[in-house]
Amino acid sequence: MKFEGLHTATVSKAATAVMGTMFVGLLLLLGLWLYESWTSAQQRTEDQAVAASKIVATNAKWIDALAWQALQRIDESLGSDVRVGDKSKVRDINEAVENLPGQVEAYVVDRDGTTLLSTDPVVKPVPITDRPYFAELKKGARKHVSSLLVSRQNGQQIFVFSRRIERNGAFVGAAMVSFEVDIFADILESADLGPDSTVGIIRRDGQLVARFPLARGPLDMSGYVLFTDYLPKSPTGTYFAVSPADGVARTVGYRSVDGTDFIAVSSAGYQAGMRSFWNDMLIAVGVLCLAAIGLIAAASWIRHLLSRDIARSTALSIALEENQLLLREIHHRVKNNLQSVQSLIRMQQLPSEVQKSLFDRIAAMIAVHEQIYSRDQYAKVSAKHLLTAVVDMLVKSYGASVEVEYAIEDIDVSADTATPLALLANEVVTNSLKYAFLNTQGGKIAVTLKALSKRRACLVISDNGVGFDRENMHSGMGSRLIKGVVSQLQGEFIYQRNDGTNFTAEMDIIEMAEPAQTKTGTEWAIADRDAKTGRNVVTEKSQDI
Repeated sequence: MKFEGLHTATVSKAATAVMGTMFVGLLLLLGLWLYESWTSAQQRTEDQAVAASKIVATNAKWIDALAWQALQRIDESLGSDVRVGDKSKVRDINEAVENLPGQVEAYVVDRDGTTLLSTDPVVKPVPITDRPYFAELKKGARKHVSSLLVSRQNGQQIFVFSRRIERNGAFVGAAMVSFEVDIFADILESADLGPDSTVGIIRRDGQLVARFPLARGPLDMSGYVLFTDYLPKSPTGTYFAVSPADGVARTVGYRSVDGTDFIAVSSAGYQAGMRSFWNDMLIAVGVLCLAAIGLIAAASWIRHLLSRDIARSTALSIALEENQLLLREIHHRVKNNLQSVQSLIRMQQLPSEVQKSLFDRIAAMIAVHEQIYSRDQYAKVSAKHLLTAVVDMLVKSYGASVEVEYAIEDIDVSADTATPLALLANEVVTNSLKYAFLNTQGGKIAVTLKALSKRRACLVISDNGVGFDRENMHSGMGSRLIKGVVSQLQGEFIYQRNDGTNFTAEMDIIEMAEPAQTKTGTEWAIADRDAKTGRNVVTEKSQDI
């Protein structure tokens, strides 16, 4: 049960580790995918902002060129005498601005800022002397582009191009072209930057000229990162910042407009630009949720399977314990029955030698069953424990003053070969105890067993007694039993006389041997003298004929 608990804990940990690894792998894959999506969305937004800044720059350059051309034509149309209310000159300045885009108004003012001519039929007399687009000209500037202004005529956001008018080298007034900022609405639409985007132009001194959607009013951006960090490094580029006009974070593309005093800017809203990334994020969260649900379901199912396996394992363990108990009881009863047989033999009027021989043989079989049920070794039996038990029992039974030496390898023999092996050891040791030490004291018996292969083992039982009698080798129940047991174990044996008796047998006892082939006889070979040692040798081999 403890092993089953450990096995279940191991399986549970392994399953948890596998699922955890899979979940971490999924997190890594989704993380890489989201990172790629984020960088792609950011790059795409920057590319859109750069492309839009080119559009704004092109339109700004076009507006700048057309405005200065219109102002030059107005100046030329005035002639040498600038007078108020000249209808032909009003027509001329109308023609000068008719090709300009958007809502454009042209004005001509005298040196005092009084409006002389206008394309606006309902123009109102408003003071402009404080406006930089007039004041700078009066100071001597040839031309001027205003920053973002609020018109005093109609309250609209405008920006103004103005040109100094001179006659005979003297300042006589100014010509002005006024554009409404709404002109950039079409530019923003053509840039197609998406929601929350803007386009505009800024003067090189940092003053906002125009922005759409409309700014809250004039704005000084000279301290903004565009002018402090980016423009000094490069005339074109992109950056991410919070707009000073409305406090919204955007990706901005900027470009210095060659030949003008403008910086064209376009900005894409961060949320709109990253919309594809947020969509991918939602997909990733959905996948993670599904994966988490799947992992929870899998963990619950694995837990159910483990619980079921634990229940089955517990039932099997109980059944195994019950079967082992039954087998133990069976072998114990067999042992008791064999002891009952011994008791019956004792009651019979048999010769003492025959009776003891039967007792010893049955005792050898009893030893096998004792090894099985006492050590719960039902498939295999320890040869070391078995042979020691059989030999010690015989020595004690005969009351012989014999020293036994063991050199038995820790070999497990199959349960089917344990009884034949015990009987064989019983017969050989019995012969030594009965015949080897008739006239000697302090005899020795050596029992050796070693493995030769996965199946085969070599059993050697030797003594230092008087040796065997060749005339009596083939007579007796013991000799026939030895021959039969060795044949049953697919083996062969040899008796040698060498300062005593040496019995050697090679047999298949470690594993079940193949079924024995049919034998019709046994060949005996008895040699009076070994060719190498010069000692008497008797051999017996199982041979198919």
